[in-house]
Amino acid sequence: MSLFVFGLGYSAMYYVATRPAEERVTGTVRTKEKARSIEEAHPNIEALVFDPPATDPAIRDRVASATRLLISIPPGDRGDLVLAHFAETIASVARLDRIVYLSTIGVYGDHQGAWIDEDAPLEPNSTRNGARAIAEQQWLALGERTGKKITILRLAGIYGPGRNALVNLREGKARRIVKPGQVFNRIHVEDITRAIEAAFAANAPSGIFNVTDDEPAPPQDVIAYAAELLGMEPPPEVQFESADLTPMARSFYSSNKRVSNRRLKQQLGVTLAYPTYRDGLRALAGTVNLMQA
Repeated sequence: MSLFVFGLGYSAMYYVATRPAEERVTGTVRTKEKARSIEEAHPNIEALVFDPPATDPAIRDRVASATRLLISIPPGDRGDLVLAHFAETIASVARLDRIVYLSTIGVYGDHQGAWIDEDAPLEPNSTRNGARAIAEQQWLALGERTGKKITILRLAGIYGPGRNALVNLREGKARRIVKPGQVFNRIHVEDITRAIEAAFAANAPSGIFNVTDDEPAPPQDVIAYAAELLGMEPPPEVQFESADLTPMARSFYSSNKRVSNRRLKQQLGVTLAYPTYRDGLRALAGTVNLMQA
């Protein structure tokens, strides 16, 4: 088995770190400095630079010997960057039969707080999410053309070690922004790893799966619960209309929906380690407390 990862970012690196030491893993990063730091910390990982137009020529050879492909790179303005450079290489590798593409539930756009599943219409309300929807279709089209099994994992808001409300509170960056009726799904990076592993299983169905928690919740509730775990006073509530937000941060609040994970559980057989934000934050707070003891 040989795994190639386009984009050794937060979620992909968490997954790769769970792989057996003897498994071959090659992945891409955007700089030589990042490649060196990954290879020094993880001897079983080969990191190659892919930041068009900078492209390590060894990538094509490694892809040609891969049996599994994980895509964790956001698309460019003209579609998926990986397919733009390596579509024919990927299509021609007979032993490469499983491809997992990490997308986002942002492709659904706004559904005014309603529960939706994978059959909901895609109504991306930002250029960024529109590009994701296009990239999904490009990968699915490659699967149709080549017979390779393509799995699209649509991820909710990602949190985990080093990236969570507890960290934001300690660093003084957390804000309790209130927009009445607004909810978000989240997903712990450990559960993303479980979804990727399930998607790569030999008998796993291909298709599209939402990777979300069980309880979409108001963002201010998450901050308040994290503060409780830390024994801190939560920051004061700030009304959304008066909040000083970047355009990107404000765009997140333009989509309000509750995204079901039923298909992930029933068809891929994934059992979530952290079904709610409370489960995930409690575990993260416990880890921090042990480190500080």
